[in-house]
Amino acid sequence: MAPTLDSGIATRLYSTSPDDTEFFDQHYVLQVLGIKEVNQAKSGMLRCRIILSDGLQYLQAMHTSTPEESVAKRGIEKWSIVRAKLSCSFVQEKRLLVISDVEFVEQHSEKIGDPANLNKSGDDSPAVGGDNKPASSSNAPQAPAQTKPGQQKQPQRAGSSGHRNIHPIEGLSPYGNSWTIKARCTQKTEMKEWANARGDGKLFSVTLMDETGEIRGTAFNTVAEALYQKFHEDKVYFVSKARVNLAKKQFSNVANDYELSFDQKTEVEECKETTNLPMIKYNFTSLDKLNDISKDATCDVLGLVKEVGSIGEITSKATQRTTKKRELTLVDESGFSVRLTLWGKHAENYDHAEADRPVIAFKGVRVGDFGGRSLSMVASSIMTVNPDLPQVYQLRGWFDGEGKDATFNAHSRVGGSSGMGGGFNRNEMKSINEVKEAEMGQSDKVEFFSSRATIMHIKNTGPFTYPACGTCQKKWRCDKCNKSMSTPEYRYILSIAVADWSGQAWYNGFNDVGQEVFGITGNEFVEKQAEGDAPFNAFLQKACGRAYNFACRAKQDSWNDTVRVRYGISRIQKLDMKEECNVLIDLLNTPWGKGQDR
Repeated sequence: MAPTLDSGIATRLYSTSPDDTEFFDQHYVLQVLGIKEVNQAKSGMLRCRIILSDGLQYLQAMHTSTPEESVAKRGIEKWSIVRAKLSCSFVQEKRLLVISDVEFVEQHSEKIGDPANLNKSGDDSPAVGGDNKPASSSNAPQAPAQTKPGQQKQPQRAGSSGHRNIHPIEGLSPYGNSWTIKARCTQKTEMKEWANARGDGKLFSVTLMDETGEIRGTAFNTVAEALYQKFHEDKVYFVSKARVNLAKKQFSNVANDYELSFDQKTEVEECKETTNLPMIKYNFTSLDKLNDISKDATCDVLGLVKEVGSIGEITSKATQRTTKKRELTLVDESGFSVRLTLWGKHAENYDHAEADRPVIAFKGVRVGDFGGRSLSMVASSIMTVNPDLPQVYQLRGWFDGEGKDATFNAHSRVGGSSGMGGGFNRNEMKSINEVKEAEMGQSDKVEFFSSRATIMHIKNTGPFTYPACGTCQKKWRCDKCNKSMSTPEYRYILSIAVADWSGQAWYNGFNDVGQEVFGITGNEFVEKQAEGDAPFNAFLQKACGRAYNFACRAKQDSWNDTVRVRYGISRIQKLDMKEECNVLIDLLNTPWGKGQDR
C-alpha cells in the first residue's frame, strides 16, 4: 500500500505568502523524486537541489547542511518518503523554496502517482504573480500574472515592513544586484586604521546571518564612518545595494564563498519586526571529539566555565602591538576539559567570576594543538553567555548534579602531537635513557619529546640572564627598535641538570622556564644576585629537587668543532598531584593494571 502524501501542498507552497508563519511552521509528508548536489562551498557545507512531490505536482527546493547532516547520512534517497519543513523567499521576483528541516519516514520502491511539474516553462522557479493569496481548492496552480507592454512589473513584497525581494544569504552571487537580505549582525569588528606607502584609511567588518547561512560585509573610509554606528551586534537588519565579491579567505573564516562590499549606495535599516527573526545556529562539537578535528579548523563548542585565568598581555613580533588575552577552562558532559583563549575586547570585557560558572556557546573558534588540543577565538568567532538553548539547561543541570564533583580529562595531557612541538604529551612521554638510546636529535631535523624529570643542579658558571629590549625583547641597545633603554628588561637563559629513574641530561631554557623555576622575573633575579653569594646560592638550591613535566626539542649543533645534541625546553609545567593520581587510578583500571595482559 502506497504511503499517504499531503496532496495539494505543492501548489500551496508556490502560492502562500511567506508571512503565513502558521503554514510554513508545519512539516508536510512528501516524496523525493530526485536529489542533485550543486556547487559545494569551500567551507564544506553541502548544497543540493531536491525534487519533492505531493503525488499531484512536484517542485524544487534547496537544502544546505553539513556533511554530517547530509540527506545521504539521514538515509534519504530517490523515492524516499520524508517529512519536510520549508521556508520561502523571493529571488529577483521569483519564489525560492528552502528546506529548513527534513526527516526520513520510510523508503518506497517507486514514484507515487503521476505528478505534474508546477513550473511547466522549465524554469527553476516560476515568476511571482497574482496577489500571492493561498490557492483555491483546485489542484491546478495559479497562472502567473501577465505584464502588459510598457507596464513595469512591481516586485513582490515580503515582510510586514514592506521590504522587497527578501533574499537568502546562501543565494547571493555577483550576478544579481536586486536583492535585500534580512540578517542578524552576529559580529562587528572595531574600526581599524592603516597607513602605508599607498596611503591611509580605515575599515570595519560585520558578520551577517540568516536561516540559510552567513556572510561577511566590509566598509572602507567614508562609508565605514557612515555605517559604523548603524550596526550593532545581535540586532537584525535589512541590507541592500551592496556589491557581492569573491571572499578573501585570508581575512575571514566565515563559511561563504562570497562577501559583501558596502559602498555609498548601500542601504542598512534596522528590522523592527518581532517574528521570523534569524537566530544563530550552532553545530556543537563535544569536547572529547576535538582530537577528531584538524588543526586550524573552526568549530562550535558549548562549555561550562570551570576556571577563569587572569588577564595577560602579549606583544606581536611582527607589529610590536600588545594584545590582551585571557584563558578559560571549559568542561562538558563528555568528562573533558579544554583551554580556550579570549583576545582583545573579549578578554577585557569578560566580567564573570569563576564562582558564577556561566555556560558559554562559542561559534567558529579555531582548534589548535599547543599543549594538546586547545581553542582560540578569532575575529569572526561569536561568544554568547548563557544563551536560551536546551543544551545550556541540560549542561547546567548535569554540572549542578554530578559534574561539580567530577574529574575531567585535560586535553593538555591526552591530545596534541609531539611532532608539532606542542606542549607536554603524556601519551608519548619518554625517559631520559629512552631519548638517548633512540638517538633523538642526531638527524638533520628537530625531534620533539615529553619527559618528567627532577631538577638536580642549575649551572652557575655562566650568565643566568641577559639585558633585553622591553619592546621586542631582543637586545638592550636595540637596532631593531633604534633606541637604548636606561633600564633593560632582564630575561632568563638557563642550563639545568635534570634526572629521572633512568639517567641524567642537561636541558636548556629561556625566560618562561626561568620564571616557572624561580617564581620571579629576570629583573628581580638580578636583584637577588646583588644580595651576596650566600643568600643567592641558598636561593638557587631552593629551586632544585623539584619535579616538572617537560616538553622538549632535541637538535644537533656544533660548538668548538664538537658535534653535540642540545635538549631545549619548549614548555615546563608543575606537577598537578591530583591529576597525577587520577592518571595512576586510570592505569590501575586498565588490563595491564589488573594483570590481564602479563
